[in-house]
Amino acid sequence: MSDPRVTSVVHALLRARQTYHQAEAGEFSETLSSAEQAYAAQDGVAQALQWFGPEGPMHWKSGGASRQATLTHAPLPPAGIWNSPASAGGFAFAMRGIEAEIALRLGQSVNAEQAATLDASGASALIEAMAVSIEVVDSRWSGGMAAPALLRLADLQTHGALVLGPWVPWAPRDWSQQVCRVYIGEQPVVQRQGTHALGDPVWGVPEWLRHATRGGRTVAAGTVLTTGTWVGVLNASAGDLVRAEFDGIGAAQVQL
Repeated sequence: MSDPRVTSVVHALLRARQTYHQAEAGEFSETLSSAEQAYAAQDGVAQALQWFGPEGPMHWKSGGASRQATLTHAPLPPAGIWNSPASAGGFAFAMRGIEAEIALRLGQSVNAEQAATLDASGASALIEAMAVSIEVVDSRWSGGMAAPALLRLADLQTHGALVLGPWVPWAPRDWSQQVCRVYIGEQPVVQRQGTHALGDPVWGVPEWLRHATRGGRTVAAGTVLTTGTWVGVLNASAGDLVRAEFDGIGAAQVQL
């Protein structure tokens, strides 16, 4: 982490995590100029906080606004991975955005050579299970989702916590017909059908694996990937009970 621009962002993110006070995004709005710098900042924070063991990250997020957009990826710290039904307890959030997602679990390890030529069909063959997941969106930057894109990427793409529902065996589906519902406190239920931004949660898996295996790394069997929201980012508050349901797959819930 010799790039002083990356180092300054890492230090700002570490201070925000340690003090529970968001860093001023405006002070760093032009510090990073590439996704590679943002990913280096992710790595710098993870190394400083010793999040991952020798096997590397076992939970990731990956996604994008469309198949034409550049997908982004982030390894997720283990302290914020919760099994449903979960309770946030005293976990500190600056914001509580809610994304309803499908998580996938690899049935075998994948190295860089395998990932290099992988397509969606090959990726599907690597998956052993799926689960409903809820990502709680949070930010270490002032402005939250309005912070510059590279700063959000450096901050694990605004990740707060991940709630995983029960695992069920993986099987391809007609995702255009998939219905999901999200309940947040006393708010009206949000229902969507076929609204995954990539059309199919597996579509982005090959690109994620190529990212995760950079530098000759191997992604371990059992690694979990949550694959992007079906409902955008919904607002929740402390004290809300949040539940996401996907017909035919299952549900997950968290008490905030």
